[in-house]
Amino acid sequence: MHRKTLEQLDYYRIRDTIAGFCVSEEGKASLLKREPLTQEKVDEINSLKTLSSQWQKALLSKNPVRLHSWGEIASFIKFLQAQGTTLEQEQLYSLWQFASSALDLYSSVKTSSSELGLKNLLDTAETLPYSTLEQTLNTISRIIDKDGNLKDLPVLREIRAKIAQINGEIKAALKKYTSDTTLNSVLESNVPAFRADRQVLAVKANQRNRISGIVHEVSASGQTLFIEPEEVVRKNNELLQEEAHLAQETRKIFTETTALLHPLYDDLKSALKVMTLFDVTYASARWGAENLCNYALTCAQNDSENPPLLIQARHPLLGDKAVPIDIKWLSNKNILIITGPNTGGKTVTLKTFALLSMLNQSGFPIPAADGTRLPIFNAIFADIGDDQSIDNSLSTFSAHMKNIAAAVKHADSNSLVLLDEFGGGTDPQEGGAIAMACLDTLIEKKAFVLVTTHHGSLKNYGYTNQYCVNASAEFDSNSLAPTYHLVMGVPGESHALDIAKRSGLPGAIVSKAKSYITNQQADVSSLIRGLTQKHAELDRREKEFACLENRQKEKLLKQEQKDLKLRQKENELKERESRAESRFLRETRKSLENLVRELREGEITREKTLKMRKFINDLTEDVELQELELEEEKERLEEEEKLLTERIENETKIAENGIKISSAASHSASSNKKTKKRLSNKEALATAKATYTDEEVFNLAPRKKNAPKIKYEFAEGAEVLVGKTRSRGTLLHEEKKGVWLVQLGSIRMNIKQKDMELIAPANLTSADYSVELSSDSGNGSPVFELRLLGMREEEAVHALQKQLDLCAMTNFKSFSVIHGKGNGILQQAVQDYLSNYPGVKSFYYARPEDGGFGKTYVELN
Repeated sequence: MHRKTLEQLDYYRIRDTIAGFCVSEEGKASLLKREPLTQEKVDEINSLKTLSSQWQKALLSKNPVRLHSWGEIASFIKFLQAQGTTLEQEQLYSLWQFASSALDLYSSVKTSSSELGLKNLLDTAETLPYSTLEQTLNTISRIIDKDGNLKDLPVLREIRAKIAQINGEIKAALKKYTSDTTLNSVLESNVPAFRADRQVLAVKANQRNRISGIVHEVSASGQTLFIEPEEVVRKNNELLQEEAHLAQETRKIFTETTALLHPLYDDLKSALKVMTLFDVTYASARWGAENLCNYALTCAQNDSENPPLLIQARHPLLGDKAVPIDIKWLSNKNILIITGPNTGGKTVTLKTFALLSMLNQSGFPIPAADGTRLPIFNAIFADIGDDQSIDNSLSTFSAHMKNIAAAVKHADSNSLVLLDEFGGGTDPQEGGAIAMACLDTLIEKKAFVLVTTHHGSLKNYGYTNQYCVNASAEFDSNSLAPTYHLVMGVPGESHALDIAKRSGLPGAIVSKAKSYITNQQADVSSLIRGLTQKHAELDRREKEFACLENRQKEKLLKQEQKDLKLRQKENELKERESRAESRFLRETRKSLENLVRELREGEITREKTLKMRKFINDLTEDVELQELELEEEKERLEEEEKLLTERIENETKIAENGIKISSAASHSASSNKKTKKRLSNKEALATAKATYTDEEVFNLAPRKKNAPKIKYEFAEGAEVLVGKTRSRGTLLHEEKKGVWLVQLGSIRMNIKQKDMELIAPANLTSADYSVELSSDSGNGSPVFELRLLGMREEEAVHALQKQLDLCAMTNFKSFSVIHGKGNGILQQAVQDYLSNYPGVKSFYYARPEDGGFGKTYVELN
């Protein structure tokens, strides 16, 4: 691929834009080196497109999978190869971010893979050295926190305390001078100054002998001396020693940590390669989602069944101004000749096809509709624009011929050739002849060629040659303006006279120009206009036929729906009848059981009892058989309904010209509901708890009249079921008549006695802790993101308290708080409250790209 050609197609501009979506410097650098791949690497192209398409699916899901950024590590990770090297704090933090991002990605992809179908992403993520990344994260976390700051380690804490003590002593020593009123005439200022990182006093030159010490600097006027008192000199020397000691111990810690990471070099290098691949495919997916892109299918240039096809293609640099175009090649036709007026979009069409082909061969999505098919080219030749050069003695025509000669000489069956304004820059008759001869050669080589031209001879060539197809940039003859739509199969007129008149050329000149046009040329224009009108009429009739066909299909589907609803109604009537029979069965069973109870003291044999049971079972089996038949009929109807729904959806997708076939709301609602499995009467009888045992029925033994009955009472310690949710709780004590304080898990609530059901006698147990809501607890639902912006400190703390109470009630484990930075008042209030709240497990600031110090994440026990 020639770099100049790719520059003319704006390939590098698009590639650089996509690189801007990367989250790492390694990914950006990799994308900036990306060039279109050839047929030899078609597997790599498909792999990149597959990963990118799965990323796009993950990004557009309800719970998007994100790739977190990390600091650049490629420049220093090689230092881990050598023993004794030391990574700096910023480098270790970048390595920590990298390991954290990789582990988060692996976890997210593994969680979402089965639901979203991210098999290739998961397979690639599983090549990450998980244990090495965890070891890296844990090793660095021992010395560096989540914000990249060095932790307060014991060995450093002692030195820092000593430094703070010395600084205090220096401050006290200087204060003796600045606060001494007798020295007011000696000092130029009561505020100490800094010279060479040391605190000094500004002393008047004529009072030099009043303060003994070292002079660090003299003012430009010579009136002021900057003196470091002797006792401060000693303290500053001690301070320098301790600061050097701190730096030495810090570097020792970094060296020891780097040594622990040394054996992990090979795995980290491998992980960086995988994460860079994730980053570049993630960036292309983000760009594709932002520009409504899809992934093109791959086809052969000479595929007779599935030739190349562009659907609703848009040039990515035109943005909202782009007019979507469709280009449909016919079988065994590799030459597309585009004609039409100036400013009609011919060159843009040519560039759009070539640019989208190059983006596709780079593994990127393209701004076109789903179903677009593109071949893979090994080379691209282009003659676009005017390359005339005075230095090289090249005229316009010579510059064109140089590019065309290279294409004719080197192109083959796997080449794409772009020829803009082919045959121009010289005598029209000779230029047209040269153009046709070149096309003959390119056809022999089976190259894939796109041509734009104004030559009438090439329009005729496109009709007579079996390997060519004509297309025209549409022109509105009423408004005398191009529409930028491409019409396949029909050549276009240049409309030069109309455009010249609209551009301001005097009408007399336009009229005279028309008189110079020969009758033969006028006849050709008339022929083209006639063909255009017939083509438009054919399109109109095709649309009318498609509309009529869709209406007929819609009527047929509606009739099938109507028949299905009638059958569903009939099934509902049968179910209603079945329910009546089931009710009769239950009443009959109850009557028979009552009969048993009446006769249990009388004379009855086992045989009679068995006959009575057989009667009940036979009656039950008859009803059960009818229910099974109804259930089978219902399932069959639901299956038919499902098939009908699929037919409706398929017909809707292929409907053209804005005709949409839609099913009734009731159908769509019923098709989404799952049929509940109803317990059969036979199963109910088998699992039912009989009023009497078999022994009581067969032996007719009466129950003991004086048997004690268990009766539960509302008392402290009794277990109850509360409300419609049937939550289990324990009675603590009665607040007032008819109202009890109930322990529900970790919550205590006042509940009316009538809203509770006793399930166990009093056995009072104490709860570990309780949470009581304030009266303004709202709807009782915590939020994932608590926004405190604009609140006063008291309001913000109250809102945070309410959020934590709701989290404790609903077992809500984590949320975030947006408090902003500002003056730090809300930030400090949130940190202070969370530090003293017993249920908080941890809290930390967000990543820089997620809000930084203006947002805090909270995790609860």
